[in-house]
Amino acid sequence: MAHHEFTMPVSEAQARALRVDDTVTLNGTLYGIRDATQIHMFDRGRKTRFDLAGHAAIHTAPNVRKVEKSAVNPAGYAPLCIGTTTSERMERFTRPLMQQNGVRLIIGKGGLREQSAAAFQAALETTWVEAIEDVDLDDLNPESLWKFRVRGFGPLLVAMDSQGGSLYSRVRDAARGRRAEVLKRLGVR
Repeated sequence: MAHHEFTMPVSEAQARALRVDDTVTLNGTLYGIRDATQIHMFDRGRKTRFDLAGHAAIHTAPNVRKVEKSAVNPAGYAPLCIGTTTSERMERFTRPLMQQNGVRLIIGKGGLREQSAAAFQAALETTWVEAIEDVDLDDLNPESLWKFRVRGFGPLLVAMDSQGGSLYSRVRDAARGRRAEVLKRLGVR
């Protein structure tokens, strides 16, 4: 287990060096993305003006407040609560997000499935967000595409890596094994 501190963007080699159970802290740019954003991008062909290559995307629909643009709030939004949302329902977007947009890291909660693990092989807290630097596809608000400036965003636990490692699979397999042992002790087949 190792800790990695990244200033975004990261190279493919940096992303591929991550292993399950490693931790990561991010600095610089982090892009916030959610269901509607990806539906519009990948199902409806909408393009973003952001260059996501080498960056991390966090599954989020932040609670923000519209404010006057300033040095502190360059996009005209102040972050109120920015956290992760469940990733599993966005499973089908992992590969296109990585292949078409060059995203290197995905942050979420609740896990992703084997389809995302295969895509990785092929290719928070509000206090960590210093500012919302920009927003695109804003008609989808709060599921817009958000450009956050972060510092010390982490540590994040690597749950899937480019070598096919998956903390989710490991936990699932261990739980199935324990379940089988319990059922056997209870005499249940």
